[in-house]
Amino acid sequence: MIRDHLARPWLFAQLPGPMRILSHAPFGAGFVTGDTIAWREVRDQDLKPDFPVEAWFGAEMARAPMQATVGMMTSRDVSSRVLAEAEAEGVRAAALVTLGLSNAEAVGRRLPWHRADGSGFGTVNILVTTDAALSQTAQIEALTIAVEARTAAIMDLGLDLATGRATGTGTDCLALACLPGEGRYAGLHTAAGEAVGAAVRKAVAQAGAEWMAWRAPKLRDQRAQPAR
Repeated sequence: MIRDHLARPWLFAQLPGPMRILSHAPFGAGFVTGDTIAWREVRDQDLKPDFPVEAWFGAEMARAPMQATVGMMTSRDVSSRVLAEAEAEGVRAAALVTLGLSNAEAVGRRLPWHRADGSGFGTVNILVTTDAALSQTAQIEALTIAVEARTAAIMDLGLDLATGRATGTGTDCLALACLPGEGRYAGLHTAAGEAVGAAVRKAVAQAGAEWMAWRAPKLRDQRAQPAR
């Protein structure tokens, strides 16, 4: 359901054909129609607080090696992406995820700007698609299921902050693609909701475990350094 193409600093996800995409991405947000979604890998030092990110990113998307309708950004190595699939009662879903939790937050309590372990912002970027044909209202509901699955998987990692257990990052971005149709519901009790939730939770869990393993030696190295 998703074919990914890696061309660092780009990662592209190609859908089976044009689909309705709902996202809060920095490029192509809202309801749009397209068949390709892009990730752009960036460095923290490239995006200073006063940097005109939206204008820069729009220009980058215009000259990307593949044209995409929706674009997301991350400082996580995009080659770390994880793809997972799920099915419920014949309804299929697939999720493509890149994940870093260096700027993690516990929902409801913001931390000051921080780079907790010197490993960059990371962020959580998710594309999930389902072959269920949904109304716009049901697609919004399905996106909430994807958010719930992301949160549950991140909480399962056990990353504790000064403000509580991490539930996401300050810059997470989710996109959900489906065919337009008459499906009115996509909650947890539906096949579409189960498939979407299972695909996202599986992909985030794997990407999160890999990030925690990648982070562990960096933390050990930091703790071994003498205090200044």
